[in-house]
Amino acid sequence: MTPNRFFQIAAVSLLALLLFPAGRLSGQDKPYRQWWNEGRRAWPKKNPDAEKLPRISVSGNRFVNSKGDTILFRGLAISDPDKLANQGHWNKAHFEHVRDMGAMLVRIPVHPVAWRDRTPEKYLSLLDQAVAWCTELGMYVVIDWHSIGNLQAELFQNPMYETSKKETFDFWRTIAGHFRGHHTVAFYELFNEPTHFRGLLGSMTWTEWRKINEDLIRLIRSSDTETIPLVAGFDWAYDLNHLHYEPVEAEGIGYVTHPYANKRSQPWEPKWEENFGFAADHWPVVATEFGFRAEAGKPAGPEDYGNRIVRYMEGRGISWICWVYDVEWHPSMLESWDKYSLTGSGAFFKKAMHGEL
Repeated sequence: MTPNRFFQIAAVSLLALLLFPAGRLSGQDKPYRQWWNEGRRAWPKKNPDAEKLPRISVSGNRFVNSKGDTILFRGLAISDPDKLANQGHWNKAHFEHVRDMGAMLVRIPVHPVAWRDRTPEKYLSLLDQAVAWCTELGMYVVIDWHSIGNLQAELFQNPMYETSKKETFDFWRTIAGHFRGHHTVAFYELFNEPTHFRGLLGSMTWTEWRKINEDLIRLIRSSDTETIPLVAGFDWAYDLNHLHYEPVEAEGIGYVTHPYANKRSQPWEPKWEENFGFAADHWPVVATEFGFRAEAGKPAGPEDYGNRIVRYMEGRGISWICWVYDVEWHPSMLESWDKYSLTGSGAFFKKAMHGEL
């Protein structure tokens, strides 16, 4: 090789290094990522409306406000914010309709698939809007990690519920850091409906499920010591019998039941008492999901499921959230999006939330 040729090659190589730093020679268009300079997640700035609503906390077996008054919540679940946004229904007017229903508490179900597809950063923007609208309208919020299945075995009932322990823990670390100190976000529902589906989704003992929840609560409270964690029972969040001998080792929490009519045969009341009602003697209990199908114009009778479950829960001091304020999801409370016309169950729950049963 001649000296001139050597210097030509060296000059071209030097120019390539200057124009294309390490990591850019493969033809990638995105800027070089200096991952070694990326620090910890930044805490969000203090929201000026964070303390606009009184803080909700746990006192014995009750939810109380900052004055110590007992609060029995009546509320409803909306559908996933990602679904509503994609269908053109994500706006303040939607929440004004919810408030008109009489809701004190709004359950917001976050499906793992939606959290991933929209990306956490963009999904948090939806949640920020929901919390701002609810604050303005005087309603509290439950953020619900809406998965169904066996988190221990990481087997789930449907692709929309697919998640992992790592993703679940990271979700709650993100949510707790983002909403810490915001009184409107009163509850974190740690996992929607745990079930092994009679073995079809593997096995999970109550001890294993309790440990997962205790670890989640410790993680959340490293960022947020105020928002109340809600722990679901087995059998798709219906059965709290395990609390007789192995309650979750954490203070200031509540327990969840989903007492749909098909969970037990009639007579319901003694079975409700046996399966979850007893827990209200010792801890706050919230029925975060239940509902029924009913056509518009056909009111529920006094001995029908709707009246009986609401009477039972309110007599037991159990707060409740009906499912679901949507047209496509069932049992639906909306007949159509046009003027937000109600189904029979929607009309029933509107009266119930206004205390008019």
